[in-house]
Amino acid sequence: MNLLKQLYLILALMMVFPYQGLAEVGRIELHTFQSETLTDAEFLTGKKDASPVTIAGELRFPRIKMQRFPVVILVHGSGGVSGYVDDWAHELNAMGVAVFILDSFTGRGLYKVNNDQSKLGRLTMIVDAYRALDLLAQHKHIDAARIALMGFSRGGQVTLYASLKRFQQLHGSISGHEFAAYIPFYPSCITRYKDDENIASRPVRIFHGSADNYNPVAPCRIYVEQLRKNGKDVVLLEYANAHHVFDYKKLTKPVILAKAQTTRACELQETMDGTIVNTQSGKPFIYSDPCVEHGPIVAFNQDAYDKAKQTLHDFISTIFLTVNKTQVD
Repeated sequence: MNLLKQLYLILALMMVFPYQGLAEVGRIELHTFQSETLTDAEFLTGKKDASPVTIAGELRFPRIKMQRFPVVILVHGSGGVSGYVDDWAHELNAMGVAVFILDSFTGRGLYKVNNDQSKLGRLTMIVDAYRALDLLAQHKHIDAARIALMGFSRGGQVTLYASLKRFQQLHGSISGHEFAAYIPFYPSCITRYKDDENIASRPVRIFHGSADNYNPVAPCRIYVEQLRKNGKDVVLLEYANAHHVFDYKKLTKPVILAKAQTTRACELQETMDGTIVNTQSGKPFIYSDPCVEHGPIVAFNQDAYDKAKQTLHDFISTIFLTVNKTQVD
């Protein structure tokens, strides 16, 4: 790895992740690792040896002593690593769970993609999540059997579809590890992928708002119903009157993202050759399609946030915190 590039990534991380007020944190580590940048078509057709990229993340251990920690990988949305991702890192650390804040943008020279989603394929960040799983599974203070994936918006879509067995077979963990759970927040569910009802036999908990006009919840309801009919452990937690990013406490007033692209009016489907088509036109989907709109709303919702936090706490406690805590070597 180029030393200058590595130093650049670490300095970028130090600017992104604040170090003040981390009362719950006992140790912070910065890690760079290799991933790939693929188009959606390359991802869906299983292309190997795509464009290599060095990305990074911040690993925060809670201020407790344990031989091996459970960890939640946090996957940011189209705006990059934002304040609400840091907020959830604090919450999880306070529960005694380590967090790995994944940065899929800085190493690719990206700041945000809200206004131009074509800058990065929607599926390539799934590869980042799988490579982060490999990285953490080898860490001497991480329990490889207790690594969960949690993402927001675009990162929520990454989290949801990282559960597909087909995607795991194409790009999944090189070391053979699996995520213990999948926790998507307000993902987009408008795209139907081949064999997308065949997901991992691990719990999936989706957190969404009924008033979300960035990634509407209705397609997720349909998808979840189909998964549950197939016997999958999937639950959709839907919060009344909650908009997109309902968990960002600093959004005290609703904000209209005038230039942000939203595919809320689109219906997309994967064809046999790995092309994502707009079902309305039957042609390959592009972000200049008429169904792509602008101006979604983001807003904090105290009631939704409080309920989501309690539900997440109970869920994490159930899947992670049933083992005895022991002294770190």
